Amino acid sequence: MQTNEVLTDAATITAAEPDLHPDSYSVELKPGTDRTAYLTGLNRTLTPLGVTATTDPGSTGTSGTIVVLDALTAALTLMLVAVAAMGVLNTVLLDTRERVREIGIAKALGMTPGQTTAMVLSSVALIGVVGGGVGLPLGLLIHAVTVPAMGRSAGLVFPASAIDVYPVPELVLLGLGGLAIALLGALLPAGWAARTRTVTALRTE
Repeated sequence: MQTNEVLTDAATITAAEPDLHPDSYSVELKPGTDRTAYLTGLNRTLTPLGVTATTDPGSTGTSGTIVVLDALTAALTLMLVAVAAMGVLNTVLLDTRERVREIGIAKALGMTPGQTTAMVLSSVALIGVVGGGVGLPLGLLIHAVTVPAMGRSAGLVFPASAIDVYPVPELVLLGLGGLAIALLGALLPAGWAARTRTVTALRTE
């Protein structure tokens, strides 16, 4: 269903039609804010002006299509993370099995299970950091190219505010995602190496 909505910067509307004003506003509250108290105080101020504030979800402009797209994006993201973690798991597991005799020698010299786990995890940490560092700018570049192209194919021109949607804290977390995926995939091989008995590891050829 088309809603005939226009996405643009407020400055664009002000410059083209100075007398044109929005008929509704959406307000996002800071975490921890009492919504009921805020709404009561806001309406106390707005009612004499003939304006009413409401928490009606239908007034936020969120459509069912957006909800479906968000859910689909989340599902695809989880699938990609799972595939990447499985790839790390397979690689680290093969590498750990090939080095099992070296691990046995290290255990015989006094390496603890915790140190063994840390050794295996640290072997993938650098790869995870590099992967996140390379993947983040590449992903942002693809986002900056594909989103406007998709909009143009539908006859839409998105303003910069609709494309630049990643604040710095989120970018930092996304960049650390490569490290998190690498450590997640290496957990099982690290646990297996830590549990392997020293005698068994030394007998492995």
